[in-house]
This record gives sequence, structure tokens and C-alpha cells, in this order.
Amino acid sequence: MLKFFPDLKENDKVKVLCLGAHSDDIEIGCGGTILKIIEHMPQVSVDWIVFSASPARREEAINSASEFLNNVHEKEIIIKNFEDGFFPYNGAEIKSFFEDLKNLSPDIIFTHYRHDLHQDHRLLCDLTWNTFRDHFILEYEIPKYDGDLGTPNFFVHLPSSIYQRKVDSLLKHFGTQENKHWFTPETFRAILRLRGIESRAPEMYAEAFHCRKLTWGI
Repeated sequence: MLKFFPDLKENDKVKVLCLGAHSDDIEIGCGGTILKIIEHMPQVSVDWIVFSASPARREEAINSASEFLNNVHEKEIIIKNFEDGFFPYNGAEIKSFFEDLKNLSPDIIFTHYRHDLHQDHRLLCDLTWNTFRDHFILEYEIPKYDGDLGTPNFFVHLPSSIYQRKVDSLLKHFGTQENKHWFTPETFRAILRLRGIESRAPEMYAEAFHCRKLTWGI
């Protein structure tokens, strides 16, 4: 398996943009990768944007993001209140918000998977690609009832400490989801273990992404 080495040095300032439709999407899809980036790149700055959250879920989102980004000095956490499940019908408002994001110029963008069957997730992915035309974009995956997981082509191996921290944080912060049949540690371990098998992860676990465009900078 080929390894990708970004043209970044340890002391370089790296700008990361995380986009999630709902309060726990970023953590589920790329939380481990975010923790790994923070650990290896001390100069990272992060914009963490959640597009939909009820009052209770807003508090969960803020507390969770704050913990994940605890060691990041330059960060912004934004929680919007677009109506859950209705993103395509509120597309003009969400598109307008994306226009404001153009000034961020991130080095890495995390967004939803293009073929995710949840309408809110798909719209965010479409608008991400529509807004950022010359950026490194990784589409993360969310396991759920729809059975819409694809075949990812970009893997981030997670050490056991980070993998466990991700799972523990999800269970700690998102109490409103405890009644969901899928919101269990077994679910989160299963998808990480599966992607670890596919990428021969040294410590067994990995997060996986869809990387659609990548240029060879030599």
C-alpha cells in the first residue's frame, strides 16, 4: 500500500476545516484523525462547524468539540441551527453560509461522503466541492441503518490511545443519542476495525475517507 506524505513540516501552520451536518458527525467520521493531526502538528488551527443542533444537542456539540480541540490554541467552533432533515429545502441559506467560508483557505477539509443516503450529509458534500475548488478534501463516512458505506481509498491509522479516546468521548458527550440502537461502542469499534483490516493498520484500527482529487506535487 502506498503512503501519502503531505508537503508539511512539523512546525508548519496547518489550517483544518471540519464540516458536519449534525452534532456528532465530525467526531464519528474523523475524530480520530483530528486527534492525530493535533498530536503531530502543534501549529494546527481548526474551524469546526456543525450545521444543525437542537438546544440540547448544541450543548453536547460544544462540549465535545471543546474536548477534542483542547490542545489547539487557534480554533473556532460554530454551531448553526438549520433544521435537521430539511437541508435540501433550505439550500439557499446554507449555500449563502458556505459563501462566507471561502475566506478561510484551509489546507485540509473534512466533509461528508458524496453518496451518503442522508440528504443533509449529501448536500454538505455537494456544497463543499462547489465552494472549494483547489483544496485537499477528505470525505468521511457515518455507519447507519441505510447501509450506504462505500469503498474508501484513503486511510489514517489510529494508535490505540487515540482510538479509545475517540470512542470514550462519543459515549461521554452525546447522551441524547443513547436511545439509538446504533449508538454503541461496538458500532464505532467495528467500523474502525474493518478499515484497519483493509489498510493493515499496525494497531488494528483506522479511519477511512474518500479522496477524489489529489495532485502529485513534484
